[in-house]
Amino acid sequence: MNVFDRLGNGWKIAMSSFKVIRAKKDLVLFPVLSGLSLLLVVGSFAGYLIFTSVEGGNMEQYNSGLYYLLLFVFYVVNYFIVVFFNMALVHCARLYFRGEEFTLRDGIRFSMSRLRVIFSWALFAATVGVILKAIQDNAGWLGKIAIGLLGFMWSVATFFVVPVIAYEDLGPIEAFKRSSSLMKEKWGESLGGTFSFGLIQFVGMILVGLPLFFIGAIFDPILGIGLAVLGIFLVIAVVSAAEVIFVSAVYNNINGNVNDHFNQQMIDGLFEPKSKWS
Repeated sequence: MNVFDRLGNGWKIAMSSFKVIRAKKDLVLFPVLSGLSLLLVVGSFAGYLIFTSVEGGNMEQYNSGLYYLLLFVFYVVNYFIVVFFNMALVHCARLYFRGEEFTLRDGIRFSMSRLRVIFSWALFAATVGVILKAIQDNAGWLGKIAIGLLGFMWSVATFFVVPVIAYEDLGPIEAFKRSSSLMKEKWGESLGGTFSFGLIQFVGMILVGLPLFFIGAIFDPILGIGLAVLGIFLVIAVVSAAEVIFVSAVYNNINGNVNDHFNQQMIDGLFEPKSKWS
């Protein structure tokens, strides 16, 4: 199967993910809640740093271990929030694939039951993030490129981490290995799904953001900017929800739980193992 066929399959699976959202529109609330929570966290950390800077007169003190400690705490909170809501969405998607009735509360309740593993993963991921950041801050331009590649490899290797820690009794290191193994088994050379969602999000932000800006700008430029930001936020939320459903669908496919909304042959084509000759 050539790369264009794989990209085409990625597009079809992405469309199937959006069909699930169309059927259960309230699933979009999970990334919305996640985004709002992250905004509060970022605002809290930014407020603290600004207050400390004003009190201390400069920010030089953060060029030390304290800076990385604060960064570690920020990463932990960030990862915890993202994984918590993504896991809730993954579980709701699984219930939907099984044809079971569910509410958003069921997803939240499931994530609440997995708080320990979510926190363990957040600690592990934050540790990796701080190490990469510390190396990047102290490396030359070649080092920065290398760290960028490592970061990309990390994101690929952790593709299946959320469903793995949700349904498999594994610690963070074992979950990382398991996710990497699943990716190595199924991902091959294709990045069709990721490319499709990226393209959809880019086009969606333009098609939604620009009209809202011009409509609002008729009355006031600030209103136009506000409407555009709100529209872009909603586009990102919808695409993010579809991406999580995509991950859940492929994970369920790998584990033999095929559903009506995702064709098994199509998914196997997209996640075809790489040939040993390629």
